[in-house]
Amino acid sequence: MVNLTRIYTRTGDAGETRLANNETVPKTDPRLEAYGTVDEANAALGVVLALPGLADDLAGVLRTLQNDLFDVGADLATPLDADSALRATDAMVARLEAWCDKYNADLVPLRSFVLPGGTPAAAGLGVARTVVRRAERAAWLAAEQVPLNPVAIRYLNRASDLLFILGRYANAGCPEVLWVPGGPADEG
Repeated sequence: MVNLTRIYTRTGDAGETRLANNETVPKTDPRLEAYGTVDEANAALGVVLALPGLADDLAGVLRTLQNDLFDVGADLATPLDADSALRATDAMVARLEAWCDKYNADLVPLRSFVLPGGTPAAAGLGVARTVVRRAERAAWLAAEQVPLNPVAIRYLNRASDLLFILGRYANAGCPEVLWVPGGPADEG
């Protein structure tokens, strides 16, 4: 277990920080952008979890996703050649796919792209989804420069799919606003 007795360390004051293996890197290292964006996605999920009236099953999935995202962030913060127990696994990706199938099964088939919004939970999940997509792009960019666990990046891809589906699920009973190419007709 982690024991944090002091939050500030002053080690970052000169524009450097340490990866999980204690390697010093500049704060502009692309891995930091990737795992920092994963952290931002986790915070967005925390906002959704703080909303009143969130369905218990949805809250359980989101809490697991938050824990997984912390593991994915740790994975991205640990050089691939370093020993680490915190690596994204194929089983984690498979769990996301199973949830995608489960929650998508009862949704109305899509006729168009869905605009983000609806219930507060759905809107928040839309924000979290876009942040996860940005984290995935940042991870791919980092992977062009340093080896990263490809399963961690695949996890992010699948997590964004799941968040899209869960956003639709959270809108159950609310009409979805579909994208209209060229915009809706001006009513006047």
